[in-house]
Amino acid sequence: MRVVLDACVLYPSVLREILIDVAARGAFTPLWSARILAEWQRAAARLGTPGEAIASGEIAALRARWRDAEIATDPTIEARLWLPDPADVHVLATAIAGGAARIVTLNMRDFPQRELAADGITAQSPDDFLMECWLDLPDVVEAAVRAAHRRTEDLSGRDQNLRALLKRAKLPRLGKALA
Repeated sequence: MRVVLDACVLYPSVLREILIDVAARGAFTPLWSARILAEWQRAAARLGTPGEAIASGEIAALRARWRDAEIATDPTIEARLWLPDPADVHVLATAIAGGAARIVTLNMRDFPQRELAADGITAQSPDDFLMECWLDLPDVVEAAVRAAHRRTEDLSGRDQNLRALLKRAKLPRLGKALA
């Protein structure tokens, strides 16, 4: 299954790490556009130079690892689309151009199902999407969550409550299921 990851799910580190790890373990094929990656970089730049530099490095690593994930969109596709937030039309255009079945986003209101249905696309929150993946492939999702949990503990130098960590990562249902 091909899935567009919106910038808002790429920017928080833990959420991105889990999604990308689940993809790397074969649960889905991630897609994005240069514009989506640029939005992530701009969001990280608000943290200052270190945030922007870290994002640049992580974006380069993603591009190297997922060479076919970056989708170029046709402006004529964007021109025919409408969403409540015009700034999100490029995300839907990326999904259409990439043959994606889903858009994973935290901005569900900006992707009404009636606007996506004509192109056979569904928007899902990352929590709903990862819960669905967990129900189908529990070992894959649990391994990705464990790896992100370990990295967070290593970076922070202290124990992290898994459920609280996942709640902060906008994954409360998954946190409850795995806690």
